[in-house]
Amino acid sequence: MMSEESAPMRHIDLGSPPPLEPPAAGYRFPGPPPPIYACTLTPELVAKAREELQEKPEWRLRDVQALRDMVLKEQPNLRTRLDDAFLLRFLRARKFDYDRAMQLLLNYHTSRRAWPEVFQDLKPSTIKHVLDLGFLTVLPHPDPNGRYILCLRPGKWKANDYPFEDNIRAIYLTLEKLIQPEETQVNGIVILADYTGVGLSQASNPGPFLAKKVVSILQYVLHGSDLRSLHRNIPRSVLPEEYGGVAGHLDMSAWSKTLLDSEEEFIVEFCQPDPLEGVVLPDSMLFEGQQSGGAAQDDDTFRGLRSQLYYCY
Repeated sequence: MMSEESAPMRHIDLGSPPPLEPPAAGYRFPGPPPPIYACTLTPELVAKAREELQEKPEWRLRDVQALRDMVLKEQPNLRTRLDDAFLLRFLRARKFDYDRAMQLLLNYHTSRRAWPEVFQDLKPSTIKHVLDLGFLTVLPHPDPNGRYILCLRPGKWKANDYPFEDNIRAIYLTLEKLIQPEETQVNGIVILADYTGVGLSQASNPGPFLAKKVVSILQYVLHGSDLRSLHRNIPRSVLPEEYGGVAGHLDMSAWSKTLLDSEEEFIVEFCQPDPLEGVVLPDSMLFEGQQSGGAAQDDDTFRGLRSQLYYCY
């Protein structure tokens, strides 16, 4: 069984069928943003951001400065990046509502305390075995709406392989890398989840079901074994042959190399002292990881992860 979902949910125009020729050779995975912000959006994406994200180009840097001032005033001890490109991610995710963007920035950091098994020492080299197994990859070409396609295959993992949290680490690092370009911040991301191989032998382990929870952060569309419904959302021109596409065989190596080559930037981002040391959090945020025992703890842990991932979309 497979599922495909995107965030935000946007329908591909079915008025005319997409071409079935495979895309041009070569990979176009995103690179890190430049150290000094310069808008890279096309005029079409600028218009899209204005309409869907309430982003006004003439006010963009003013809005960034307003959020930066809020952080410095309300959380002066917070160890966080304050560069334009980083703060823009949170503003776009909350449609330039300063208060909600500020809350999201705090969530971004507090989530790490809620699930240390996932966020401690978070860097690509620690999840190389996940990449080698083929649990996830990113298709080399975006869809016609400019969205990169993250392909998850939970059935590739078995309980005795390694802790399932390593898969969550790999998902998180992948989303972090994908969200860097502002084109992705405007267009969103597609998640294609293939649950082939997830059977009764895994039913007693919460891992695959946690994967479904992570994926269900976005709207859920089931396709089953009939690929025609998948092709109505993702054209065959960008899908690999394994999913009825014409873009060659599913290649795991290119995305693995992209992620592993980003080791240094992730060390700078995630392998530093606790950014919350000395920070006084609002009472509304103290639930993050504070309860103990059973389902309540699982629910709060997932809520923290959800808040951490949600900003990507």
